[in-house]
Amino acid sequence: MATPKDSSTRTPQEYEVLAGGGAEAAELARQGLSRRQLLRGVVGLTAGLVGIESIGAGLVFIYPTLVGAFGGKITLQPKASYPAAAPGEFDFDKGKGVFYEAQAKSYIMHLAPETPWVLSGSQFSDLADSENLVKDTDGSYWIAIYQRCVHLGCKFLFRNDCQSFKCPCHGSHYNVDGEWLSGPAPRSNDRFVIDVSGANVVVDTGKLNNTVQHPNDSTRLLQETAIQTKCD
Repeated sequence: MATPKDSSTRTPQEYEVLAGGGAEAAELARQGLSRRQLLRGVVGLTAGLVGIESIGAGLVFIYPTLVGAFGGKITLQPKASYPAAAPGEFDFDKGKGVFYEAQAKSYIMHLAPETPWVLSGSQFSDLADSENLVKDTDGSYWIAIYQRCVHLGCKFLFRNDCQSFKCPCHGSHYNVDGEWLSGPAPRSNDRFVIDVSGANVVVDTGKLNNTVQHPNDSTRLLQETAIQTKCD
């Protein structure tokens, strides 16, 4: 076993290395490492740090799904906190039919059983399922609409005076069920999976439906109303 070297006989460079100072290059030279070996070591260290950073980013992405934050399932308020409304009676300020939940970045829409749907039977139910409208036991329907306009990503707003959603950036216009009405948006609003089978409303913000196209005469669920056509 080698005898430890007396600290009094160490060179200043050796002391700096062992004490955590800034003379690492001197220690490398003492060990006889070449410039090429040094570069390889630096590259390896950099790659390792990049790998650690990538793992960290992945954990940040996964973590919300573990704690109920945006990106996973979010349990909201009891269903009774979201009273339903029929088209023409929605009131964002008074909490009738339309509600904003910041943690889910969504508008929770609760449409009353008397909502005058255009379609009926299996034609309606199949289309409603594909557009994430969920029927409750009382005959009302729920939908969680993502706040981001599908045109250029602005946050759109619900307009009581228009009884619909209007994007303040470029004027894309959407009905209370998220269907496109007018403007430059390439499709209807995106929406999340919503579950109302329990006591509370649950929105799965990890499951986004961004495939609902512009409605036509055979796929429109709600007719545009006179007040909506006059929305500036």
